Amino acid sequence: MSLNLIKFSNLFTKSLRQQYTSLSIVNSRFSSNDPKLSIKPKTGILMLNLGGPENTNQVYDFLFRLFSDKDLIPLPAQKFLAPFIAKRRTPKIQDQYKQIGGGSPIKKWTELQGEEMIKILDEISPETAPHKFYVGFRYADPLTEEAISKMEADGIEKAVAFTQYPQYSCSTTGSSLNAIYRYYKGLNKAPQMKWTTIDRWATHPGLVDAFAQNIRKELEKFPEDVRDDVVIMFSAHSLPMTVVNRGDTYPAEVASTVNRVMEKLNFSNSYRLVWQSKVGPQEWLGPQTDESIEGFAKNKRLNLLLVPIAFTSDHIETLFELDLEYMDELAKKVGIKNIRRCESLNDNPIFLRALADIVKSHLISDEMCSKQLTLRCPKCINDVCGPMRVFFKTNKLV
Repeated sequence: MSLNLIKFSNLFTKSLRQQYTSLSIVNSRFSSNDPKLSIKPKTGILMLNLGGPENTNQVYDFLFRLFSDKDLIPLPAQKFLAPFIAKRRTPKIQDQYKQIGGGSPIKKWTELQGEEMIKILDEISPETAPHKFYVGFRYADPLTEEAISKMEADGIEKAVAFTQYPQYSCSTTGSSLNAIYRYYKGLNKAPQMKWTTIDRWATHPGLVDAFAQNIRKELEKFPEDVRDDVVIMFSAHSLPMTVVNRGDTYPAEVASTVNRVMEKLNFSNSYRLVWQSKVGPQEWLGPQTDESIEGFAKNKRLNLLLVPIAFTSDHIETLFELDLEYMDELAKKVGIKNIRRCESLNDNPIFLRALADIVKSHLISDEMCSKQLTLRCPKCINDVCGPMRVFFKTNKLV
């Protein structure tokens, strides 16, 4: 081969490498939702969650939005009570956030999960690519309404409202879906995008596998001579009994997740489903997690593993309530010998893969929503719930 030909070959190879590197950078930047990109995304996945204040200065606004949400906490004279309650509770909640580092990590984890999800989706579902994720929180920035506006501006064709609550409740997923409906109803115009929703995924195999993997890892950290005696306490956010008695499916769906996880573990340990985060004097779904810890101590079951079964990432309920209030304070006070908390799903590779698989399966199914979403609670009192369900079944405003 001549010297000139060798030089040409080397230059050509170098050029190809540079083009490949440039393309890789573009793909990487697109996957990270870089706003400067010119590539138009085709499918937008709106990751719905409650959210949390990133610093203590945001606590009041977070609480005000939370207590103003009639879907979550219906109050008499809500317009006046919401700011009053938020103001009164702000100092206490600010102190709690200070104890876990100054703010909620839920946005960080949701964005990481979104980044990894769309990287996988672009590979396994090229027919619906390019994909882009959006974060839509109910009570903290970025708000659901802001995310929808961005999706419309980006020219998204297929919009997927993907709840990050695996188990459906009218107070959580229902509230987020109602917010989407209200957004368009307030504008009095139909969406430019075709909306569908993943409204529950309580028994997805990837979710179950991720929980089971984390539980096995944590059980191994108990002394070998007590490992079989460990009681697995699956802890989920509680609901007022008024909501449960209207027919909310949340308790049954959380129980279905617990059962699948224990099947995966071959029922290796005794277990209970318990409930946390009760607020106010009214009756809530029980038994409460703290009361259960006290009860197990009295019954001499002194080795406990807490599993946050309804949360997909760390936030104040795991980092403060479970870790500090229950494990560091209560468990020591009542004489628990060994207590651990199972790691949250956060960046678990099995879980990240599951998110992508859930979206892909939804997209190829051509389903607008689950059949369960079309059915209102038997004793529903929310006037928005009916029209919201029609919207996600037909993309029409009523």
